[in-house]
Amino acid sequence: MTIGVFYGTQTGNTESAAAEIQRIFGSELVDLHDVAKVDISDFEGYDCLIIGCPTWNIGELQSDWEGLFPELDDVDFSGKKVAYFGCGDQVGYADNFLDAIGILEAKITERGGKTVGYWSTDGYDFDESRAVRGNKFVGLALDDTNQADLTEQRLRKWVALLRVEFGV
Repeated sequence: MTIGVFYGTQTGNTESAAAEIQRIFGSELVDLHDVAKVDISDFEGYDCLIIGCPTWNIGELQSDWEGLFPELDDVDFSGKKVAYFGCGDQVGYADNFLDAIGILEAKITERGGKTVGYWSTDGYDFDESRAVRGNKFVGLALDDTNQADLTEQRLRKWVALLRVEFGV
């Protein structure tokens, strides 16, 4: 089984996290795709997907994801396990921390994707997020602005969780 990691990046943090996810899983298991360079049909080649997107401006999708977003309506995600990770700033943007992965998760779930890899909101200090369901984020929350020292540990723990969820 191969896992497709699809990410958009503005400052490089999400791209770095995607590369680290690939390294931890092993490059033989994970293909990386910059969404600025994908065709919408690229999603169809995987049963397990990892979607990475930073929240940009005031709760918006990163620009490459924003451009691709309407095309997601043409993808059948039925039967696919989908995990999400996002980069954001919980202090400077406490009212919309990680909104982007919440927006993507809602769309992909609507198209049949099954969300896996939920992540606890414990240890974060924010006011609101479209990425929260109950007391968990829809995926891994990374904040390299305020908690960069926790990024590697969080990535390792989350990939271990995904190994179980994906069955690899």
